[in-house]
Amino acid sequence: MVFRLGDSAHAFAGVRLWQELGLPAEVLEFKPVDFGWELRLPRPSVRRMEYLFDIADLGMRTDPTNPRVVGGAFGDHSWLPMPGYVEPAWITVPPIASTLAPLTVDSPVGPVDVHVWAPEGIAPAFELPLLLAHDGPEFAAYAGLTHYAGAMITDGKLPPFRLALIHPTSRNLWYAANPQYAEALTRHVLPAVQAQYASRRPVMMGASLGALAALHAEWKHPGTFAGLFLQSGSFFTPETDPQESRFEYFAQVSGFVAEVLTATTAPSTPLIGMTAGTTEENVHNNRVLAARLAELGLTATLSETPDMHNFTAWRDVLDPELTELLRQTWGGADGTSAGRVGGAGA
Repeated sequence: MVFRLGDSAHAFAGVRLWQELGLPAEVLEFKPVDFGWELRLPRPSVRRMEYLFDIADLGMRTDPTNPRVVGGAFGDHSWLPMPGYVEPAWITVPPIASTLAPLTVDSPVGPVDVHVWAPEGIAPAFELPLLLAHDGPEFAAYAGLTHYAGAMITDGKLPPFRLALIHPTSRNLWYAANPQYAEALTRHVLPAVQAQYASRRPVMMGASLGALAALHAEWKHPGTFAGLFLQSGSFFTPETDPQESRFEYFAQVSGFVAEVLTATTAPSTPLIGMTAGTTEENVHNNRVLAARLAELGLTATLSETPDMHNFTAWRDVLDPELTELLRQTWGGADGTSAGRVGGAGA
């Protein structure tokens, strides 16, 4: 891989590549060349790569020579596809008509803002399966979560369902194995959504700390969720994640993970789907946790994808990974089967 940045006058004091792959800092420094700056790297073992140029005295910039830019919670990144990378087919499915209704829930951690998405024309009293998403507005904006939901319904892969997009006010504090937030989610947010929208068999999803918070809530309030979809979960342990030891809530997070890893029984048995990037830091703790959950008798599967810790990586595996988890969960004892939105009624 060759990265270039024009600067024939060498006005920049230096240029470094920012990337998620964990490459050593010494190999990321651009070398001065006649036209400006150049960096050569071996092709990484991922199917797509997000990056920025860190220009001395100017800070992070996208690559001005690369038109591929992707948004994220920390701003825009340049990205490159590698041989074999294919975007999910569902992103080309036209969006369906839908509604997005705000809901603010008072809770032990303060007000929790939720937006409830649903296919248009379905009355709140009509019972539907429910999927709740940590960092929901970001998942909708950067991973196309509501678009995914509509596409799966349109294609008949999933039955019509509602999607509750949860927005955290204090993300690290709420999601870092916080007992008050677990109570807020299970005893306040979910009941408030269900009070306004007839719902069944709720499934909870989240990524990074949002995945940890989802597992923590179900572990502390067993039986709340029929399924969990956990992406790149921050399941920190001192052995797998010493680099995270300075995180302000590391003790709370690693303490809860230790509780799970040393448990002799699981408090409940939701279906659990997990995903992680093959080269991201969290893949190691995800492997450890998935193996332990399986030993405890839970149906827990970990799917690894050749990408990193970002919204596009999480988007790209929603189908089939989330789709299959939802089909298994919502097609269970109540006999629900996938069908097109036209069969839902109003």
